[in-house]
Amino acid sequence: MSLVAGRGPLSGDPAGRFSPPLPADVVFIEPHPRRVQAVRDGRLVIDTEGTLLVHRRGQPLGYAFRAEEVGDLPTEPEPAAPGFVHVPWDAVDTWLEEGRELVHYPPNPYHRVDCRPTKRRLRVSIAGTVLVDTEDTVIVFETSLEPRLYVDPAHVRTDLLRRSDTSSYCNYKGFASYWSAGDVEDVAWSYPDPPPESLPIKGFLSFDATRVDVAAELPPRRLA
Repeated sequence: MSLVAGRGPLSGDPAGRFSPPLPADVVFIEPHPRRVQAVRDGRLVIDTEGTLLVHRRGQPLGYAFRAEEVGDLPTEPEPAAPGFVHVPWDAVDTWLEEGRELVHYPPNPYHRVDCRPTKRRLRVSIAGTVLVDTEDTVIVFETSLEPRLYVDPAHVRTDLLRRSDTSSYCNYKGFASYWSAGDVEDVAWSYPDPPPESLPIKGFLSFDATRVDVAAELPPRRLA
């Protein structure tokens, strides 16, 4: 969701600025040359290579389909692309793009995850107990998001962590497992089986600065 989410150019808090400014109601629509399929009740109800991607301020990235390709599924017209319609994400059981099952939203062609080994220091503590203090980290630059540090569990007091029941999903890093410490839930997360672009952080931990004390040597946030 890079253009419309995080600090993307069409988000509510863009990292940069347009000159001259774009209209508030600007919509970016583009052809999406990938095979998109949808399954409902075990039956293939959408199978097309003619999808559009719609980037609209304040809304997640969405597919738009030719009206005749969606059968009797519920739809909403796309005003910026006459003849095309949106299908609610939960109107089908499974979405597929080139055979890959999707969760929550389509993957964005402008989204990039860049994982770089670094010597940026990460120090994490909870209630005065240090969980990690190392310069052997990986910095993750992800489109439209603030950079984050990840660390090998070998540098972490994992004996103080316990697996929680929480999980989440990212189209670019996979399913996340969460970890708690003491009475504080979900202080850290990791991706046990990430896709190829995120393999350098497989099994590595990142920490939630709103739940534990985190001192991370990160690039300063700047406005354009």
